[in-house]
Amino acid sequence: MSLAESDEAVVTTRYWRVLDDGKIQCDVCPRHCQLSEGQRGLCFVRARQNDQIVLTTFGRSSGYCVDPIEKKPLNHFLPGTPVLSFGTAGCNLACRFCQNWDISKSREIDTLADQAPPAMIARAARELGCRSVAFTYNDPVIFLEYAIETAKACREVGIASVAVTAGYICEEPRREFYRYMDAANVDLKGFSEAFYHKVCGGHLEPVLETLVYLKRETDVWFEITTLLIPGENDTEQEIDAMSRWVVENLGPDVPWHFTAFHPDYKMLDKPHTPAMTLTRAREIAMGHGVRYVYTGNVHDRAGQSTYCHGCGALLIDRDWYVLGEWNLSDDGGCRLCGAQCPGVFDGPPGRWGSRRMPVRLADWVGEDAP
Repeated sequence: MSLAESDEAVVTTRYWRVLDDGKIQCDVCPRHCQLSEGQRGLCFVRARQNDQIVLTTFGRSSGYCVDPIEKKPLNHFLPGTPVLSFGTAGCNLACRFCQNWDISKSREIDTLADQAPPAMIARAARELGCRSVAFTYNDPVIFLEYAIETAKACREVGIASVAVTAGYICEEPRREFYRYMDAANVDLKGFSEAFYHKVCGGHLEPVLETLVYLKRETDVWFEITTLLIPGENDTEQEIDAMSRWVVENLGPDVPWHFTAFHPDYKMLDKPHTPAMTLTRAREIAMGHGVRYVYTGNVHDRAGQSTYCHGCGALLIDRDWYVLGEWNLSDDGGCRLCGAQCPGVFDGPPGRWGSRRMPVRLADWVGEDAP
C-alpha cells in the first residue's frame, strides 16, 4: 500500500524540521531520518506527506492480547496482574536477532488488522479487568502520539501505562513520552558501541541516556532486560562492565532481567543461550551489588524469584509467570525483617498466572464504541 492510499495517516506537529535542502528531518529518534516527499523513515510508520511528517498507524494495531505483567517483563510492578498488550508495525532499530520480527520489521499496513481509538483501548482494558496497558511487540517510540493519547485515556479510567522499549529516543520527545508512562522495561541490548552498530543498527549512548533520565528525572517504575546472545554480548567482561555501570548510574534497586536468545530472523546460525550463561550473568550483576536480578526464557525458579535484600528471605516465588509463596506486606515490605522491596505494590498479588488471551476489542466494547 502506498502512503497516498493509507487513510490512517495523522499529521504530527512536533519533532521535525525543514532543512536547507528542502528535506524534512524527523527528530523523534537519533536516526534523524531526512525525508523527501512520499518517503518513509526507517521505522516505516513515520513519513513525509504534503510537506509534513505523518504517523501512518494511529489507531491501528497488529493485535491485542491479555498477558501476565511478568511477561513484559516487569517483576516489581503490580505482580500477578493482567495487562492488555498491543503494538503496531515497524521499528527504529534493525536488530538482526529480533524475536518479534514479523511485527517490528513489517512493511505491510495489512499487518495492522485491528482498529481502535485510544478511548476504546482504555475501556476494553477496564472491561477485561486489566490493571495496565502495555505498548509492546514493537517500540512505542515510533508511534509516540498514539501511545501518549492512549495513555491519557487510560489514566482517566485508572489504568496504568507500560512502555516496552529499546530506549532509542531523542531528549525532547523522551520527556513528553515518559510524562504519561507509569512503568517501562528498557532493553539494554549490550554494552559496546560495536554491538549496537553492527547488530542493532544504532548507538549505545542514547539508550544509556534514557536509563539515566528515567532514574534521575522521573517517577516511572522501570526495569531492564538484556538478551544474551552466544558470541555476541555474553562475555563476562562485558557483563561485568555493564553491571558496574548500572550500579554507578542507576543504583542497586533497578530489577534486571537476563534472558535467553533463540535463533530467529537474521541470526539463525547462533545457538540457544545456555542456562548457565544466564546464571553466571546473574551472579556477576549481584556480585556488583544489583539486588534484583532475574533469568528469563528458561525454567529457573530460583533465578526468577524475588529475595529480600535485608535478610535474604524469599519474598515472591515465581515459576515462569505463576506466583507462589508471597512474603510481602501490601506496601512492599518484607514480612520477616520489614525491609522495603522497591516497586509498585498495591495490596495482595494478582492471580492471572501464565494465561495468554488474544482479544478482539470490539467483542468487549462494541463495534461503535468511542
